[in-house]
Amino acid sequence: MEYDGTDFAGFQAQPGRRTVQGELEAALALIGGGDRIRIDGAGRTDAGVHALGQLIAFSWPRETRVAELERSIVAVLPHDLSVEIIGKVPDGYQPRYRAIRREYRYTIWNGPRSPLRERYALGCREVLDAEAMEKAAQVFVGRHDFSAFGGRERQPIRTVYAVRVRRRGRTITIDVVGDSFLRQMVRSIVAALLRIGRGEATTEDLEAALRSPGRAFAGAIAPPQGLTLRKVILRREPTGTGRG
Repeated sequence: MEYDGTDFAGFQAQPGRRTVQGELEAALALIGGGDRIRIDGAGRTDAGVHALGQLIAFSWPRETRVAELERSIVAVLPHDLSVEIIGKVPDGYQPRYRAIRREYRYTIWNGPRSPLRERYALGCREVLDAEAMEKAAQVFVGRHDFSAFGGRERQPIRTVYAVRVRRRGRTITIDVVGDSFLRQMVRSIVAALLRIGRGEATTEDLEAALRSPGRAFAGAIAPPQGLTLRKVILRREPTGTGRG
């Protein structure tokens, strides 16, 4: 599924707030006869964060052709949220626990003010050193305790498989691939790399911050509009039957 996160208060349902989960469950209830149908997502994106490759699962209470269900859901979803494709999975399928890899991209517009570009990218007027950012980013690759770059969790150890910083013209992209992420971890990594790009920090500073018991760089995080969940990779399972 895909969504523009600008006007959502995040993925997870919250009382009195507009969320991705809330809109999806409302749509399913509308076409399913009124009863709430809970969904399970592969990742809980924060307020303002977008998605191209989010995965969800739910149990549908009646016999319906997949193509018909897909058309019905898309027809009642709001303009900033859509389902690309629906397929059947085994009963009890939970993508959050079957996901083995998640891929995020943060986009930076490193040019003059651009309202359209900056809806989905961070506008940065200072010229950033993308090569220095790419070199420093390799500090994060591997299995580490990322407490300094994320919210408090009982298990803060995560594996980052790759961090790639690329410049194309005035656009800089930062791709971060890992098994899973702490809350705001990717945006914290981006904020640290922006310091590198501006010449305000060094690779050694990042190494020290990663080992620090406190939040790195006073808990700085990059704004949400530049971040997109691009892909979720699930572990392969034997073919089974069940309700989608």
